[in-house]
This record gives sequence, C-alpha cells and structure tokens, in this order.
Amino acid sequence: MTDEKLLAVVKNDLSVFSDVEKLIIELADAMANTPSNISDELYARLREKFSEEQLLQLGGQFAFENYRARLNRVFDVGSDELYKPQINTD
Repeated sequence: MTDEKLLAVVKNDLSVFSDVEKLIIELADAMANTPSNISDELYARLREKFSEEQLLQLGGQFAFENYRARLNRVFDVGSDELYKPQINTD
C-alpha cells in the first residue's frame, strides 16, 4: 500500500481507493466493530467480487490483525515508529 493510501485511511478520505478496495475496507471495519457482525447485504456485495476462499483468507487476516491489536492494548504495546511516510502529510 502506498503512503498516500495509508495516510488517506487516517484522514478517513477513501477517495484514493478503488471500489473493490473500499469494499475490503468496509469488511475490515465491520470485523473490527464489537460485535463484529457482517450484514447479509455486505456479504452479498463481497461475494460479487470474491470467492468463498478469498473471503476466508481476508476474514482470517483481519481476525488475526484484530487479535494482535487488541492483545497489544492489554500490554500497552506502542508503535515502534519504524513507519515514516514519504509524502507530505499536510
């Protein structure tokens, strides 16, 4: 992912993403919610673009990242500050 796209997520400006990327972000957001319910409508839109195997892979990766992020909060693990955007953040 480009720095431009990573920074766009922080700014909640999804205009730089394709429709498929926006759909993936919508799935990630839904899975990060508590409870993590995926509506039938969202699932239907996902199935138009992805196979069940692809959705399983996406869902598994998002679930792992949610697990990792929540575990980090328990132990107050902060950023290692390795990521430095290579574009202007203004």
